[in-house]
Order: sequence, then C-alpha cells, then structure tokens
Amino acid sequence: MIAIVDGGSTKCDWVILENSGKIHLKTTTLGFNPNIINTDFILQEIDKNEALFFIKNHLEKVFFYGSGCGTPDNAQKVRNEFVKTFPQAEITIKEDLTAAAYSAYNGKPAIVCILGTGSNSCFFDGEKIRVDLPSLGFLIGDEGSGSALGKHLLRRFFMKKLPQDLEQDFRDTYHLTIEEAIRSMYHNPRANAYLGEYNKFIAERKKHPYFQNMVFDELKNFLDYQVLPYPEAGEVEINFIGYIAYIYEDILRAAAAELNLTIGKVVQKPIDSLVDFHLKYILN
Repeated sequence: MIAIVDGGSTKCDWVILENSGKIHLKTTTLGFNPNIINTDFILQEIDKNEALFFIKNHLEKVFFYGSGCGTPDNAQKVRNEFVKTFPQAEITIKEDLTAAAYSAYNGKPAIVCILGTGSNSCFFDGEKIRVDLPSLGFLIGDEGSGSALGKHLLRRFFMKKLPQDLEQDFRDTYHLTIEEAIRSMYHNPRANAYLGEYNKFIAERKKHPYFQNMVFDELKNFLDYQVLPYPEAGEVEINFIGYIAYIYEDILRAAAAELNLTIGKVVQKPIDSLVDFHLKYILN
C-alpha cells in the first residue's frame, strides 16, 4: 500500500492507495509542521488514528508533503519519525509547496501559491519547482493567510478599530479577554492555527464592507510580497491552493486584476488532485 499525505500546519489529509491505485482509505490527523510542534508528537498522533495504526506496517511507500519541511533539517526531523512509524516503507518527505505545485498543475507553467493557515509561493514548469522567496512564518511573513487575517482581527478588536457593529458581534461571539488572547498566542505551540481560527468570524461576515476592504488589502499584500517578485508574474497564470484562496476567491481575483495579474486554478483541498498527479506522473 501507498500513503500520500498533504500536511498543513493545522491538519494532514491522508489517502492510502492499494498497489493497483484503488483508494483503500482516507483519514486526517493534526498537522506536523516541525516549526511549531515537537516531532515526537508525530508518532503519538498516528498511533491515535485507528485506521493508520492498523495499516502502518503494510505501507511500502509514503509520500509526505508538509508545511515547515522546506529545510533539510526540518525534513530530516520528520523523516526520522516516519521511519520509526512506518518501518517497512520507503519514505519521501517534501515541502507543502511541492504538493501545491503538483495539485494545481494544468499542463503549463504557472506560479503556484498556498493560502491556508500560512502562505507561500513558487514557480512550477511541470518538472522543476523554483522557489524565489523564503517562507518567513506567521511572525513576520505568511501574508494573506488565515493567521494573518486572524492577527488583523484581534489587533483591531483590542485596539478599538473595528466598526461598532463588528466589535459588539465579536465580543458577543468570543467573550475574549486580552489575558486569554496573550496566553493563547505566546504559550501555544500552535499559535498560528489559533490565530487562523478567528478567520471563521471574518468568513461568515465577508460581505461586510469593512471586511471586504480588510481582506482585499491583505490579499493584495500577499500578491505584492509573494507573487510580483517572480519574473514570470504577469506572463503566466497564478494557481492557488488552500481554504483562504477558496473562500475569498472573488476578492483575490479583484486584487489580482488591480495588479494586472491573472488567476487560474483555485483548489480548496489539494489532496484529491495530488493523488491524481501521483497516479499519472509518479507511480506510473
């Protein structure tokens, strides 16, 4: 059997294939970003998943594409845990940008972006992935992401910048104190996911003019920092992977149009497209 895994900071989507290519099972675990968790957690989390626990010794290949795995050191940390967890399998560890590039591939070169809990970008010509810009994480990077939007919302709430109707709505929804927010941000190994959770409040009210403008500005900020520096920007389509790109697709396209950029494919969950790419180009 073969495992193909799309690993975000918040969660991992797993598809287990029979050697024939038939899907054996689909499941999810929490995310395994080595920048924000102790990698000992990986083995514990997989063993908690009953479906994975019972087939882990039967896997022959594992393809894991994970956020935070773009550096050799982090990739090795995750590999070490996977080798322990799946002792019979050949392990391939690559960053989530590779999964995004594979999932969004439509037969022609494109700039490929991730807009989920975090954000990132690359150029993919169908064979090679080129990353011109570093991923700086949620503290000073991740423009346009769920964590960035959540950060905007919390900052504006506590600094009394929200319109009165949104401020009262937020207060009634969360009853959040500054003490609780500080504790959850600074004493939480998944602080980026914590911030990203507040995007739900924005998404449910995305037609509000205030949020329309806030999201537009932040997505334009993403395009400015993570797309425009590519020499191909303006010449090729820009394909997107991730929940944030999907739910704000109309705003994203408007921000891109203002910068004379063309949005192509927008995929909410890349796992199915990722499996298709493997069946077509890798496993064959």
